[in-house]
Amino acid sequence: MTEGNPALLMISFAFPLMLANLGQQLYMIVDAMIVGKGVGVEALAAVGATDWSYWLVLWTVQALTQGFAIPVSQYFGEGNQENVRKAVTMSVRLCLTAGILLTVISFIIALPLLRLLKTPDDIFSGASAYLLIMYGGILVVTAFNMASSILRAFGDGKTPMIAMAIAAGGNVLLDLLFVLVFRWGIAGAAAATVTAQLFAFFYCFLSLKKSEWLKLEKSDWQSDMNIIKCQYRLGVPLALQHMLIAVGGMILQSVINLQGFVFIAGFTATNKIYGLLESSAISLGYAVTTYMAQNYGGGLPQRIRSGLKSASLLAVLLSAVISAGMILGGRGILGLFIDQRNVNAANVLEIAYHYLFVMSCLLSSLYLLYVFRNTLQSMGNATASLWSGIGELFARVFAACVLTSMAGREALFYAEPLAWISAMLIVAVVCLKKVWLEPELKQKEKGKG
Repeated sequence: MTEGNPALLMISFAFPLMLANLGQQLYMIVDAMIVGKGVGVEALAAVGATDWSYWLVLWTVQALTQGFAIPVSQYFGEGNQENVRKAVTMSVRLCLTAGILLTVISFIIALPLLRLLKTPDDIFSGASAYLLIMYGGILVVTAFNMASSILRAFGDGKTPMIAMAIAAGGNVLLDLLFVLVFRWGIAGAAAATVTAQLFAFFYCFLSLKKSEWLKLEKSDWQSDMNIIKCQYRLGVPLALQHMLIAVGGMILQSVINLQGFVFIAGFTATNKIYGLLESSAISLGYAVTTYMAQNYGGGLPQRIRSGLKSASLLAVLLSAVISAGMILGGRGILGLFIDQRNVNAANVLEIAYHYLFVMSCLLSSLYLLYVFRNTLQSMGNATASLWSGIGELFARVFAACVLTSMAGREALFYAEPLAWISAMLIVAVVCLKKVWLEPELKQKEKGKG
């Protein structure tokens, strides 16, 4: 990443990740499709009622593992193999600790959280079963995200793509087996998802074992407080940022839950498509992180500036293409989630497409958010990301608690895009200032992440 055309490097890195994220989103979509078609609209609403509760933990895990891997990428850019090994082993220790703590805490808060979010009684039992099983797989999800983050830090986007393809195929087969054959319902869909993640982790783990950079010795597992502090300083603010985003989302979800299961089902269908909308942004963000971190570690400020220009242009172009596709073909895609025999099918589809249309029109702000935020993270600035999370929190709460009193439930369709725009403006100002108004990257910043 320290040599060559920035745009081509990021595209070549991001493309396999896009396919990997697409695979991940597709098997999550398969869950919703099989539940919605095979179990019913009420079951689809039950799964949707758990979205923000699960994302609270999932995003925390993804943020921690991404933050812990940034020093790996920086040391790799420096060519410091000893520190790379140390950063990897410290990441494993931190992820194991975090995974255990999150699992315990999640089981404690799961049912009270669903009650707090005003989950309707007619879908509560299904929602609680789904959420508890997903929480039971937190260590698996942590392990997979850790392994994927380390591979991306080395510039390997291909292995996570293959891992997700294996997981996607496994999840589809297990979904069909658990839900349609064994008749395990919502619980079967959750079990299939966790098992698929385990397949993905094992594939990534086997690839990491072959790396010449990871010929680990016993001494590599000894505590290195400098690296641990660096990883903690990067990972924890990112985790707090995502927790704040999820808290805002749960407040929003509590208002959505008051609208009845038909409205919840419509939002759930679109939230599954939301993953497709965001998957390319996530992949581009990973490419930006690896590119910026390696060039930051190598002390190449001009490549960082040119890379930011290229990434911003790619973000706008990608979001425009995806938005057009969703606006034109969204109804057909959403129809795959809904049992057309259900008396509420037409209403669910109308709610879902309206929400999808609003998000598609404002999608570029989400893609630019990933570019600016990941650039700052790769250069060691996690504070701005935390502030962007606060911005998202207030935007969602404002839409749920204030705008709905003015515009009714129509305001709920704009809560998510409003959060994107708020966060993007915050990180854009800080990012542009750091990249262009600081002419030289200080030597002491190198390696600190």
